[in-house]
Parts: sequence; structure tokens; C-alpha cells
Amino acid sequence: MPNRRILRLSGSDTDSFLQGLVTNDTAGLDNGLVYAALLTPQGKYLADFFLKRDGETVLLDVAEEIADGFVKRLSMYKLRADVAIEDSGLNMQRGTGPAPEGALPDPRHTDMGWRAYTQEPEGDDGTDWDAIRVQHCIPETGIELTPDSYILESGFEALNGVDFKKGCYVGQEVTARMKHKTELRKGLRSVRVDGSAPVGTEITFGGKPAGTLFTQSNGLGIAYLRFDRATGDMQAADATVTLQA
Repeated sequence: MPNRRILRLSGSDTDSFLQGLVTNDTAGLDNGLVYAALLTPQGKYLADFFLKRDGETVLLDVAEEIADGFVKRLSMYKLRADVAIEDSGLNMQRGTGPAPEGALPDPRHTDMGWRAYTQEPEGDDGTDWDAIRVQHCIPETGIELTPDSYILESGFEALNGVDFKKGCYVGQEVTARMKHKTELRKGLRSVRVDGSAPVGTEITFGGKPAGTLFTQSNGLGIAYLRFDRATGDMQAADATVTLQA
């Protein structure tokens, strides 16, 4: 289970601060968890996270492995805004069975169950999360989501992670242009995998580079593909890879 850090943002400018930075609309905090990302000005991925309103404050659930750099980036943007960023002292629990009191649905997909933030140790109910992610092509921080990622190629629109009506945020111009003015030629897709190969293995088609194979489970995988070359049987080391219909 990936480690998470639960931050707390407080201060009178918290909502407006987040609204001007992240890919999703903070108005959604009044309805439950919000999934969003922080991008570079060039539109590339820096971090993905969940936001939850908690009284007068906002909780932010981010992968531990990127948390330090993420906090530094937020602090850089904070300037004179009335926003404090600190560790909440809470932990994340998640599962797909009956949800405990205070838990909220994961907004990315109904099969991803619920998330809750409490003083209890971090944990889950034993769900095979990789199997669910692979089935629905849901990327994970540090695996499919890297500094080279664009969120539309990573499926954020289907995952309810981006709002095209909210107005400006960092990287918005590039993201909007990819949405409205170009046809995506690359991106994450679910694939069938006959065999296995390490995460990060190059995929080829007819001897030409066609993409990269990432998480695999139960004969399926998530792959980043060039769509013009994902037209038949592809190879990733000793595994045969085909695009899932």
C-alpha cells in the first residue's frame, strides 16, 4: 500500500489559493472528495492528490514520496496569501467494503471504493488495488504518473480530475489546447499482457518503439502507447501486448 501524507491547509485565502493552482474546481469540496493535479506552467504533471473540506480547513492527501517537493512548490506560490500548510497528523484508510463513518467515495471511479482520514494507522481492507487500477486504466503516482506526463494523456478527464470551465490555473493553457485544438496521439491505455515484464519495459511494434508497459495484474496492464503503432500484437521483453478493446 502506498504511503500517503495528509496535509492541512488553513487560512482565509485557502480556497482561492487552491482554485488558482490546481486542475479541478474547489467548489466541488462542498460535495465530497476532489481529485486534482498540480502542473508546471508548461502543462506537465507535478503531483496528483485528493482534497477534502474539514471544517474551516482543507485536507490534502498526497503520496509521501513526492510530498516534500510538493509542499515546497505550494509554499513558493503562496507569497502573501493567508494560507498555512502543515502536517495534519492524520492517516488515510481506504477500502471497497462497507464504508466507515466519515469516509467519502473515491471520485476517480466507483470501483475504487472509499477513503477516510483519521488518527488510526494507515491501512486498507486488503483490496487488490492494482487489479482495479489496471482494469480501469487508473494511473498511480510515481509509476504511470511522472514528470513527463500530461494529464489528458493520463486519463484525468475520465477520472474526474480536471475541470475545463473553472478558469485559469497553472498549466491551464496547455491543457485546454490539448483538449480543444489537438487530437491525442499518445496516452495511457489498458492492454492485455501474455507473459510479464518489469514496470518501465519498452513496448515495440514491428521493431519500432510503441510505448512503455507499467502496472500489470491478472493478464492485463496499463501501457503508455503511441496510438498509430498500437494496432496489433506488440512486444515488451518476452511478453506479447495487445490493446484491450
